[in-house]
Amino acid sequence: MTKFIGIKACVFDAYGTLFDVHSAVGKHRSRLGGKADAVSGTWRAKQLEYTWQRTILDRYVDFWRVTADGLDFALDAHGVDDAALREDLLNAYLSLDCYPEVPGVLNALKEAGLRTAILSNGSPMMLEAAVESAGIGGALDEVLSVDELGMYKPSPEVYQLATDALGVGRGQVSFQSSNAWDAAAAATFGFRVAWCNRFGQARERLPDAPDVEIRTLDELPAIVLP
Repeated sequence: MTKFIGIKACVFDAYGTLFDVHSAVGKHRSRLGGKADAVSGTWRAKQLEYTWQRTILDRYVDFWRVTADGLDFALDAHGVDDAALREDLLNAYLSLDCYPEVPGVLNALKEAGLRTAILSNGSPMMLEAAVESAGIGGALDEVLSVDELGMYKPSPEVYQLATDALGVGRGQVSFQSSNAWDAAAAATFGFRVAWCNRFGQARERLPDAPDVEIRTLDELPAIVLP
């Protein structure tokens, strides 16, 4: 088993890693019928694409706007014209389900003396709502948003936010993300990286790779704790 030595902080991506991004559509699945999975998949894909495109174009807006734009594209692409449903889906993104192992893992890391943080594209408002809804605020030292930089992952400046806020070196951070591109970028930055590959995705063909691949965060304490 791979072990990370000298870890002082565990930093987590939020969406897809701690919070189930598809649970927003899941709460209204019956209203979307057979289009539910397609809408959810397109929404997530466009949400991410817009963060990359806006960063390249230097046309930053916060993640709440990007999330709304991605939803509007998805509904249009799949022929859903329902203003009330659109509003309910967007609001559901503020109370996404967290994955079942998340509270226990965060508490175990904190009890062992590690610092814990979220590092996310999410806007401060979105992250505050998600953390409160999941009841995990007490297990986090920092909740860090790209909003203070005005740029999105995988910009290196984003990962620097974590080392600055936590007062640790790059090699003292274990970074966890379910997004393969995010895991690869964090490895390039110099973090130790556990890719939480919840859905059996293929590994990205990018310059650097995560140190270890796990299926759920339940596997993390054995990797980072002495």
